[in-house]
Parts: sequence; C-alpha cells; structure tokens
Amino acid sequence: MARSLLLLAVLPAVFSLQPSTAQQPAPPPWKAGAARIDITPPTGFAMWGYGERRDKASEGVRDRLQARALVLEQAGKRIAIVGLDLGRPPTRESFARIEQSLRDDRIDGLFLVGSHTHHGPVLEVETWPTKEKPYVRELETKLVQVIRDALKEARPARWAVGSTRGPWNRNRHSKLAEKVVDDEFQVLRVEDLQGKPIAHAVHFAAHPTILPAKLLQFSADYPGSLCRIVEKETSAPCRFLQGCAGDLSARPPKSGDPESLGELLAAETLKLTATIEPGATKPGLAVATESFRFASRVDLKNPFLYEVYSRAFFPELVAFYEREYREGIRPRISVALLDGKFGLVGLSGEPFCGHALSLKRRARLENVFVMGYCNDYQQYLPTIEGAAEGGYGADFVVAVAEVGAGERMIDAALLHLYRMRGKFDP
Repeated sequence: MARSLLLLAVLPAVFSLQPSTAQQPAPPPWKAGAARIDITPPTGFAMWGYGERRDKASEGVRDRLQARALVLEQAGKRIAIVGLDLGRPPTRESFARIEQSLRDDRIDGLFLVGSHTHHGPVLEVETWPTKEKPYVRELETKLVQVIRDALKEARPARWAVGSTRGPWNRNRHSKLAEKVVDDEFQVLRVEDLQGKPIAHAVHFAAHPTILPAKLLQFSADYPGSLCRIVEKETSAPCRFLQGCAGDLSARPPKSGDPESLGELLAAETLKLTATIEPGATKPGLAVATESFRFASRVDLKNPFLYEVYSRAFFPELVAFYEREYREGIRPRISVALLDGKFGLVGLSGEPFCGHALSLKRRARLENVFVMGYCNDYQQYLPTIEGAAEGGYGADFVVAVAEVGAGERMIDAALLHLYRMRGKFDP
C-alpha cells in the first residue's frame, strides 16, 4: 500500500520533467486557401427533398448551385471543408472515389457538407442525364477540382471564430411546451497575415425549405442568398455549413422568401467578422474519423414495405436505399481540432439539434461546429427523447437507424475531441 501511494506521488513529477531546457522551435503558421465552383446540374430529372414531388422532374434554375472549398493546413497536415448547395453530400461510393482522387493531395480530413436545400438534384440515382455520363460523376470531378483550386491559393493565414444567438429558427418536431432549439449562429473568419479575408464559413441549423415543393427549379434557398451577399461585401468565398437541423425549421422575416432570411443572416455574419480577431495561439491540427454499423428499424427486403416506400417516394430511389442498408445503417463521423480550442464534427445523417447542444456543452471548447449532412447521408438521427415522442423525423419511416444511434456517434466524437487534447491517461 505504501509503495502504491509513493508511486502515485512520484509519477506526476516524472512525467512533468522536460528532456531539455533548450528553446523549442515555433510551430509553422497556418496556411489557407479557398475556391468555389458551379455545380448546377442539367434539368429534367427528379429533385431531392420533398417526398410529395415523388419523381417530378426539375424544370429550370432559380439560382445557381455552388460548391465552396476551404483548405486549412498546419505543419503539413490538411483539412478540406466544402460547403455544398445540395440536399445531401455525395453517396458512400461517390465519397470514396473523391477521397481516392485526392490521395496524392494529402488531405488528412475531408468534410463535404450539404446545405440540405430541398431544391437540389437527386444524387442516389446514377443514370441521369445518361448512364455513360451521369451528373454524379461530373460532380465528383468538380469537387476534386475545387479542393485543388483552394490548395493552389493556400498562403500564410490566421483564423478566428465568433458567435451570436437569435430567433431565426424553430423546433418543428416536438409538441412539448418547452421545445429544444439550438439558436447559436457561428462564423469562422480566415484571413491572411495582412488582415485581408481569405474565406468565411457560416454555421447555423435550420432547414432550407423556405421555397415551396411545387417550385421545380434548382435553388440554394436562404444559404445561397446569405453566401452571395457576404461574398459581394468581402470579395472572399463564403460557405454555409449546416448544423444539426433534423428538427429545426427556418424563421424568415418574410414567409416564403428565402432572400429575407439570407439578408438578415448575411448582416449578422458581416457584423461578427468585423468584431472577431485572431488571438495568440499555439498552432496545431488533429483529425479523426470513425465508422459505425447500426441495426435498421425497417426491412426494405419486405415486399410490402418496399412497395409502400416506392409509392411514397419513387422506385429508383428506394432501390438505392434497399442496397445501401442491406448490411445495416453505416454512418460515420469526421472530427478535427484546431489549436486545441476549435472543434469540427461532421455527422453523416440528419441529426436532431439536441445532439449538437449535448456535444457543445460537454466538449468544453471555445467553439464547436457540429455539422449534419456531412460525408454521406443516413437519414434522420433523432435523440432518444425525440424517438420516444415520435412523429415525422423520429419514426422508422425516415429515421431508419436503431434508437440511440445518434447518442453513440456524439459520444464517440466527444472521446476523439478529448483524446486530441491529451485528456486521458496513456
């Protein structure tokens, strides 16, 4: 017993010893580059988002869809963050092809984040506009290109994050008197060493469903308006990074008008970027990914259920998900930690906002972006309480992963963030 107590007393001192009193070299500064590319598809095929449209084809373009990439590099380690004017990010197979194409570019962490607009193209079907040249292959090529374009623009940089809160979203799911809402609005500003902006990233959680389902035109909804205004004012690409919006809808100042909310949030973005400044920091970048396999709440091999889903959506889309879920629901998380104080967490599904609130509270970091619709898409991820309450977004029809899947993913992300900060014993 005495020896054990002595060991406990001595170990902290042993591990605190420094091998040398010589001054350690300063870590290299951050580098950053940004770029954007048009990803508007051809018209004439089913649009993603509203089930009531089934397989009605797109008829035009209300506003162009964009992909905006930001590459951050520290000590040779790189992450690429891409905001997409799409309902969902590329599929599992598509994401794998993009990763493979970027292998020689040494991207350690990749975050492809769909804004969740309901006026984008279907990505699950690869026969449009032709089997020989499907849009999804063109999209993969463009996403690789925009990341490489951002890499070419990389230069010494610094960054800062600011946040505010406002009544710009609401809980659309819960019937409880006190509805949980993540009302935080966060902005990442990246600038060169002379203070000139390189890029902005806006993080907010609310469905971009202000435009009606009957409009069969491609549109980025309010995130597109937000980004266009910020880019005009700052001459720097601005990407929108959707939060955990599974149970959150937008609250535009003018009903049915996405520009009214885009203008409001752009003004908040510009206000924040004018006040946040990079502070003293010890540069560092850590990244991690983790994949999961959960049981499915629905069996699409059942002919009756398959027919029901085919009537609710359309057969080609349901066929994709039947194949995708044969081996279980397989979401992933992607995690990055910048300078030990700013966390990025991407979830490949449509999480309820309670997941983001839980992670942000428990991570004990200055700022965390908890992004849904990131690196593939496994439909809704309700909280356990949300699943118990039921309703759209929480029942098995669209929340196919076993109950509790979201909590397990959040806990895993939390473990990664703490390990990256050296908070656990060896």
